[in-house]
Amino acid sequence: MAQNTRTAPAGTPTNVTQNHTKGGIGESTLRPDGTLKVTGEFAYSSDMWHEDMLWGQTLRSTVAHALIENIDISEAVAMPGVYAVLTYDDLPAKMKNYGLEIQDTPVLANGRVRHHGEPVALVAADHPETARRAAAKIKIDYKELPLVTDEASAIAPDAPLIHEGRDDHHAGHVPHPNIVHRQPIIRGNVEEARKRADVIVEGEYTFGMQDQAFLGPESGLAVPAEDGGVDLYVATQWLHSDLQQIAPVLGLPPEKVRMTLSGVGGAFGGREDISMQIHACLLALRTGKPVKIVYNRFESFFGHVHRHPAKLHYEHGATKDGKITHMKCRIVLDGGAYASASPAVVGNASSLSVGPYVIDDVDIEAIALYTNNPPCGAMRGFGAVQACFAYEAQMDKLAAKLGMDPVEFRQLNAMEQGTIMPTGQVVDSPAPVAELLRRVKARPMPPEQQWLAAGEEADVRALPGGLSNTTHGEGVVRGVGYAVGIKNVGFSEGFDDYSTARVRLEVINGEPVAMVHTAMAEVGQGGVTVHAQIARTELGVTQVTIHPADTQVGSAGSTSASRQTYMTGGAVKNTCEAVRAKALEIGRRKFGSYHPAWATAELLLEGGKVVTDGGEVLADLADVLEGEEIDVELEFRHRPTQAFDLVTGQGNGHVQYTFAAHRAVVEVDTELGLVKVVELATAQDVGKALNMLSVVGQIQGGTTQGLGVAVMEEIIVDPKTAKVRNPSFTDYLIPTILDTPTIPVDVLELADPNAPYGLRGLGEAPTLSSTPAVLAAIRNATGLELNKTPVRPEHLTGTGA
Repeated sequence: MAQNTRTAPAGTPTNVTQNHTKGGIGESTLRPDGTLKVTGEFAYSSDMWHEDMLWGQTLRSTVAHALIENIDISEAVAMPGVYAVLTYDDLPAKMKNYGLEIQDTPVLANGRVRHHGEPVALVAADHPETARRAAAKIKIDYKELPLVTDEASAIAPDAPLIHEGRDDHHAGHVPHPNIVHRQPIIRGNVEEARKRADVIVEGEYTFGMQDQAFLGPESGLAVPAEDGGVDLYVATQWLHSDLQQIAPVLGLPPEKVRMTLSGVGGAFGGREDISMQIHACLLALRTGKPVKIVYNRFESFFGHVHRHPAKLHYEHGATKDGKITHMKCRIVLDGGAYASASPAVVGNASSLSVGPYVIDDVDIEAIALYTNNPPCGAMRGFGAVQACFAYEAQMDKLAAKLGMDPVEFRQLNAMEQGTIMPTGQVVDSPAPVAELLRRVKARPMPPEQQWLAAGEEADVRALPGGLSNTTHGEGVVRGVGYAVGIKNVGFSEGFDDYSTARVRLEVINGEPVAMVHTAMAEVGQGGVTVHAQIARTELGVTQVTIHPADTQVGSAGSTSASRQTYMTGGAVKNTCEAVRAKALEIGRRKFGSYHPAWATAELLLEGGKVVTDGGEVLADLADVLEGEEIDVELEFRHRPTQAFDLVTGQGNGHVQYTFAAHRAVVEVDTELGLVKVVELATAQDVGKALNMLSVVGQIQGGTTQGLGVAVMEEIIVDPKTAKVRNPSFTDYLIPTILDTPTIPVDVLELADPNAPYGLRGLGEAPTLSSTPAVLAAIRNATGLELNKTPVRPEHLTGTGA
């Protein structure tokens, strides 16, 4: 990858504790798990093993919507090596459903399946192949039902109800039971504003279903305990949320379901929902033996939710001098058979649908549907990605119609600190939208025709199509496109978002050592690195141990919504501050009589010593703590948020906003419809880079995922059967190193005064604007409208829709 740059205006506050202990905040310390992962020695959840362990297998539905008329398990039960076969009737507790917000998902299908691949039965056997063959012997008689696959079939007068008798808290405000949630946002008067517009543009946009495509499939190990409970070792994004869903359906109190995070091979939202957790626990409790479940890649596509596909209709108006007059949009998200995170995705899509622009008059509606398509939920960007694709295409249309430069048009309408969002919320921290756009536009362009080697012969590796040797430069055209996006940070809409940290400070072998214990799921984002940096900064120690994440400490919330560095990092910071205060109090008690500075000076912990703010050393921290141990557990909460009004959409719904901009440079073979992304330059405000190495990695990773959905990634669902047609990495394509362009990163650090260290959540924002930037560049090269993701060769050559 290319170099990155880092800038902050003179005098910008950073709100960082002044501490010079090595390995603290601001340094690019290396990940403690990095070498193990690179060398293949890291233990993931699929690597776990237990003596006398059984293997679990899930039998899934082969149809998308049907009544289950009969299940015959006799052949499976009779197989040697099979210890248990479970169906819905074998579930032990009255509570047989689970869900993140709405408990509408059955542990096993209850007389009816609602999507292709829904779990119907479970098998435990002494070998994974035995379990697989036993599951295949279970006979199920289905009576297929009419399908609901889109908005028209979902709200038709005779539409089958996906969930009859809904009584969840969204049911009362939706116009049809097959609508999970509806969120309007009304501000100003669009009809009056339309009269002031000199130009109006409209667009219909389609965003495809994207898979999180994480490295490690769903897996875990459940071990029955002597107290009648169970110990579960699992790869997840939120231990305590899993616990709240698992315990009731097992019929156990939460304290008897003990969860420990095992190695997580990526997540991106796909591990927010329960997959194999309950199934493994059920089989372990039934057999009295440890049970391990590991999905293969085919099953993984059915075992987790995906990004919501969307249909978006937008209208914008502008005056001839380039000021946007109004915006009207309707966003329809396909949530699939079960709710998952759909209500929250609707809230994000609607509240961020305007983008990072000043528009006073808006009329917005976002809904999520229940259908018989695969369930959809959380994925990096969470509703804002789909909206950004549409509103950025609209910005280019407006600029073109006005004859303006697309970047200058965006800058003219860019929001800034103090802007009022369509929800009425005031943006109270830096919003450098115009500056981010300036930076990506000012970056030097990559050389033209890099594929021409010495002697004017084409190097096919640098051409569209690459090593497939499909073109030697004939018909290759370059295009450049820009986009910028806005993403919220943290849980929103009145959710009680908090995180917990426990910190212990003690002397071991004559050296002060800190132990940090949280339930944060390390899914690859580098939280374990940052937590150690925070502890070193606040406590002035070199040695920091990160305790394995489990449910023996308070909740850390989900590793999602770009929130963990803010929230759990904030919890670690606050807890360390409390520990530091206790350590200094011990020092005053022990040594206060020897030096007046103990009582009069501002004291710090640096390099294992107690020092004054002037740098005078008062004592070794090890001497202060000798015979003492400090152990503190505290919760940390951000500023409260509000639920959006269900009529007007008004409310302070978000904690923080984050921004990123991209410039895409592409080369397109217009004859063959092949695209090569040459460069994806990005600029992003991160508030404060706690670890620049991790920051750049997150930005480049998010950018690459946005590239994937722009030109290759889409789960194809057959509209006639609602079956997934490409549940494997053979047919579902993701970017490889050969597809990934140069990604230069420009990092701004404009501190948010409300956040720990002034930081800004950053992991999701680059996923937003990279997709529309690539599409804009392809449009620039071809002149085509291209209102659908991903762009396929047939869209560029006129051979397909």
